[in-house]
Amino acid sequence: MDAVTYPDPKVASFIDQHFIPLRLHHDEKPYAQEFNIHWTPSILILDKTRSEHHRTMGFLSPDDFIPSLYIGIAKASFDSENMDRALVYFDNLLTEYPKSDFVPQGIFLKGVTRFKITHEAKLLREAYEKLSANYPASYWTKRAYPYRLIST
Repeated sequence: MDAVTYPDPKVASFIDQHFIPLRLHHDEKPYAQEFNIHWTPSILILDKTRSEHHRTMGFLSPDDFIPSLYIGIAKASFDSENMDRALVYFDNLLTEYPKSDFVPQGIFLKGVTRFKITHEAKLLREAYEKLSANYPASYWTKRAYPYRLIST
């Protein structure tokens, strides 16, 4: 990641705008143990209380790294009940990186977020239908499979 991803201007700018980065060696004590780090690179999205909201492990290209970070920010927002902010980041992912491998997860979590805001179950079914149509073999489509039973 040092040779390709981190030096990328888009990645550097994204990190500067959205994060307070901290880089540690994989065997840095006590952090490696505290955060269960066993392989590098391990990228963790933590909040100010050091609660983990998202983790990626292994190399990601710049075009995969930023979508992963979008998912992480959105999940942290969701977990802190800031649903409007979560939706902004899910939308950013889906708009800016429509071919990313993280899109199915974004569609699934956006559907869940919209349901949490409105309590309209049909939004879960809509997420499933979009996943089923565009990503039939995705893990996230399988997770959304029960939503097909929701009547509209």
